[in-house]
Amino acid sequence: MEAQLEQFREDVYEAFPKRRDTLMDLLDALSSNTTARSVVELCLTPPFRCGYGSVYTAIAGFFQADDPGTSFLERQSYDQTLMRVIVPYLPPPTQRKFWLFGLDVTPAPRPFARTLSDRSFVYAPNTIRGNKPIAIGHQYSTLAALPEKAGPQAPPWIVPLTTRRVGSVETGTEVGVRQVKDLLGDDALPFKDDLCAEVGDTAYSSVSFLGPVTHADLDNLVTIARLRGNRTVYRPAPPPLEGSQKRGRHPWYGERFSLKDETTWGPPDEETEVSYITPRGRIYRVHIEGWRSLLMRGTREYAMHQHPFTVIRCRVFNEKGERVFQRPLWLLCIGSRRDELSLIEVWQAYRQRYDLEHFFRFGKQRLLMNAFQTPDVEHEENWWQIVQLAYVQLWMARSIANVLPKPWERYLPRQNSEVAAPAATQRDFGRIIQQIGTPAKLPKPRGKSSGRPLGLRMKPRSRQPVIKKGAEKPKQAQRAA
Repeated sequence: MEAQLEQFREDVYEAFPKRRDTLMDLLDALSSNTTARSVVELCLTPPFRCGYGSVYTAIAGFFQADDPGTSFLERQSYDQTLMRVIVPYLPPPTQRKFWLFGLDVTPAPRPFARTLSDRSFVYAPNTIRGNKPIAIGHQYSTLAALPEKAGPQAPPWIVPLTTRRVGSVETGTEVGVRQVKDLLGDDALPFKDDLCAEVGDTAYSSVSFLGPVTHADLDNLVTIARLRGNRTVYRPAPPPLEGSQKRGRHPWYGERFSLKDETTWGPPDEETEVSYITPRGRIYRVHIEGWRSLLMRGTREYAMHQHPFTVIRCRVFNEKGERVFQRPLWLLCIGSRRDELSLIEVWQAYRQRYDLEHFFRFGKQRLLMNAFQTPDVEHEENWWQIVQLAYVQLWMARSIANVLPKPWERYLPRQNSEVAAPAATQRDFGRIIQQIGTPAKLPKPRGKSSGRPLGLRMKPRSRQPVIKKGAEKPKQAQRAA
């Protein structure tokens, strides 16, 4: 694993277009950070060998578009380059017959950044009763690989592949569609011909996501998404009777299948049970039912009647036979190769989706994901990609990290796992860096800058409005213009 980590660091170092040495030091400082609570404090960590001003110049130089008019395409191309660096280190699946990916959106609240452009109202849950789950800021969509786990005690590791900001004129599902197409449509990656499964929450069970994905040339993709408990789908309409001469088109949709109305379900096409052990050692039993060949209503652009799917109902019971959760879990499985996945595999794949939530929490608490304060949108996007690389670097070092419990953690139960958790790996990453070294060169002292001329007054930045997405749709705005 040390050799793989060294090679990965060399590949990342070569992928940096500018300021490679400073960026590599910043990446190591972030990966081994245990004390810094702000981005500038990373300059005080041992791996960072430059001054505090180099922190901001390194972040600004992570990506710089050559032409402002094509900055979107240039960043997308750079994202693809970083993805090609990460993917070769993914372990191929052995226990299951498909690659598993997860897709989710997380907020980046910036309520006080009045000069930051493209801020909007984003979904951000909070614990205060009565408060609306919204915040002012940005959103970021992350597409990650979900590798196989060795057992129930295995840490919730993921491998983030791409992280992109969701603009105010688009939605998280639209960005997710582009991420999935870039991943599976790249001939340089090993996923184009292999069976792949993608999991997402209820936002990814809508037509806005399933329509573009199912109509794209992605025959090897199976999408697993959660359904709301009040959703209504349809059975295919029965074939017309012989000799009947009805005017017009034969209907596509037949009887309703309402998830909240048990009388519309009928007997399931398949039924099974499986037991599993929670990380706390509890034994639960999952009863899974599946109804095949169901349809959802589409749009003029996406005819969803051509893409049937399977609806799955999951209920969890404890050892006494009591329901663990009050409401069942409804899942949707769509794709031309969906029948190659069993009901148990579909449930297990969606259950691993929650590892994405662990990544977001760890990134915001330990990797300063939301701590970078800047009025430049481009620099904020750069920082989120640096955090992604830092997490991947920790994932590469998970097998060689030593667990160093704090004094009050010595008496806690130890997890029987061959790899360390993300927090334990970060705690020991400073030792790993000293052991394997760094491809970055020593900084050269260049003296002090002359600074700004005496008496120069900088023009204050203009304040940017907060964009309300529901005020006017982008298509209507374009027509009005």
